[in-house]
Amino acid sequence: MSCVETQNLTRVVSKFHLLGFSEDPALQRHLFGLFLSMYLVTVLGNLLIILAVTSDPHLHTPMYFFLFSLSLADVGFTSTTVPKMIVAILTHSTVISYAGCLTQMSLFLLFGCMDDLLLTVMAYDRFVAICHPLHYQVIMNPRRCVCLITVSFVVSVSESLLHNLLIVPVTCFKQMDISNFFCDPSQLLNLTCLDTLTHDTVRYLIGVLFGFVPISAILFSYGKIVSSILRVPSPGGRYKAFSTCGSHLSVVCLFYGTGFGVYLSSAFSTSSRKNAVASLMYTLVTPMLNPFIYSLRNRDMKGALQRIANKIISYL
Repeated sequence: MSCVETQNLTRVVSKFHLLGFSEDPALQRHLFGLFLSMYLVTVLGNLLIILAVTSDPHLHTPMYFFLFSLSLADVGFTSTTVPKMIVAILTHSTVISYAGCLTQMSLFLLFGCMDDLLLTVMAYDRFVAICHPLHYQVIMNPRRCVCLITVSFVVSVSESLLHNLLIVPVTCFKQMDISNFFCDPSQLLNLTCLDTLTHDTVRYLIGVLFGFVPISAILFSYGKIVSSILRVPSPGGRYKAFSTCGSHLSVVCLFYGTGFGVYLSSAFSTSSRKNAVASLMYTLVTPMLNPFIYSLRNRDMKGALQRIANKIISYL
């Protein structure tokens, strides 16, 4: 069916339906409790990271400045999709307005891209710290750190605007059902009357810019890092260097692993439940685990959190 014929069979929509996980009433209460608890853990964990970095002078370094920014992005990323899902489960409503859907999509792309780019920036920071330790303070000066965050934000906004420029002018959609618990940009793009060539061009462009390029930069950085660490004569020095990068590398594997999982799930499965579960790993589980990974594997962060806990206890 041609695009013109499709447009004649469709109508302007004012709302969409998020199919979510399950319509079984027996599961709704369990899903509500599970997702609410996971969301609270995610927000509180990342807020603790933010509080620790801002309140402890020992953490006022480029590495923790980027971690602070990543935690902010994670809070925004999760808060864009999960609260709406929790409310939908509680109210048994799958409806989201057209304006609400576009807003959710825009914020999802903004914070998701920020996560992507910040992990790349953090890999560059570790590369400089281990491969060029004597020049670290000069290279990663405050001005450059702020510049890297600013560029990441501008690029993220640009990606969000690119999707909006494609979808906002569209006046009709093939259907109103979205096979996910949020307004997934790729699925929303599929529902438009745009031709297949436009779909594929946007996917390949975004895949290269925000998938291939960042992961290539991260792999290059860690290739250089591993090469430098292996030249360290002391086993204790090698262990310290590996432990310094271990937290970030764990988060990178988790983030990109679940991200590729979502892509493969969408490509090979039409099941809305499977797509939603894969997206849940990407949007909620990864941001929830980040604070645990950084705090459990980082002595400085554990010390800062312990000092915060001691202050709270002393006030009580």
